[in-house]
Amino acid sequence: MKHTWLVLFYMLIVGCGGAKVDQSTVLNPTNPKGVKGSVLQESKDNVQKSSLESVNSTVALNNLSKDIEATMTFLTSDELMGRDTGSKGIAKAADYIQNVFQDNNIQPYFGSFKDTLENYSDGVAYNVVGFLPGTDPKLKNEFVIIGAHYDHIGLISGTVEDEIANGANDNASGTTTVLEFAKYFGKQKNNKRSLIFALFTAEEKGLVGSKHLAKKLKDQNIDLYAMLNFEMVGVPMIDKDHSLYLTGYELSNLAEVSNKYAGKNLVGFLPKAKEFNLFRRSDNAPFHDEFNIPSQTYSSFDFTNFSEYHKVGDEASLMDFNFMAVIVKESIPMLEGIVNAQVKEVKYN
Repeated sequence: MKHTWLVLFYMLIVGCGGAKVDQSTVLNPTNPKGVKGSVLQESKDNVQKSSLESVNSTVALNNLSKDIEATMTFLTSDELMGRDTGSKGIAKAADYIQNVFQDNNIQPYFGSFKDTLENYSDGVAYNVVGFLPGTDPKLKNEFVIIGAHYDHIGLISGTVEDEIANGANDNASGTTTVLEFAKYFGKQKNNKRSLIFALFTAEEKGLVGSKHLAKKLKDQNIDLYAMLNFEMVGVPMIDKDHSLYLTGYELSNLAEVSNKYAGKNLVGFLPKAKEFNLFRRSDNAPFHDEFNIPSQTYSSFDFTNFSEYHKVGDEASLMDFNFMAVIVKESIPMLEGIVNAQVKEVKYN
């Protein structure tokens, strides 16, 4: 009888937890199979890490959006008087661009950031051209140009209250986007090929600035791989399954390569772009003419989403800074892939 009571007492102690139990095995409704506690903890850690990364990503995107807004606000301010080529207003924009380059480890490609156009008859005009050497011993001898025009049309007939065409979408948006790329690569310095960041003047006068630079670089006989231009990227397209379209879409495999590195359908085809031959109407065209290498423009202006083209109403207040931030974020891996590929993947058909 005494022995029986000892057995019962021992069983009671075990049942009440008096004996040592493997605490790493937890039996509860959320863990019915007794998954080891360390595994559960790892799962919790992964969830927390994912949540933290999501929060950090949101914060980073918000900060990027604010940076974009600040740049856009300055470039489209009345102080710059519409950034007409040769004007005092565009000179202030050029100084701003130069300061961004200097603050972010971007060097002048020529002796100065400001590359003056010869024989320009209406004031002094210059492109602003930055340079970031490539890190690969061989690939650094190949170049990729990332560009946009920073000029606009200045003063035009508007209302009594406003005659300044501030040019937010056209093309402070492209200029700001290129400056964000310069900031990123200037900080990371992870570009195997050499990068030229070119902000063109006199695009509105007939692509004068880009013609000047294309000829000057051709005379230097540089090994130019691609010219990637950004034009009017301030507002999202309507009812499209991609965020940007590519001018001259059918001429090369650039859209396919871009989407591969972006990891999504970032770049698509816009029939109107072909109909209006936009391939010939932006700063990519002179590089195509001089080098016969893939030279194309990314844009989100789809002819239905923005009605203030070349009007005084092209103001920063109409721009979608969050959209622009997403474009920058999603374009960076695209650019990294193109710039760092071991072979020249982008080719004309």
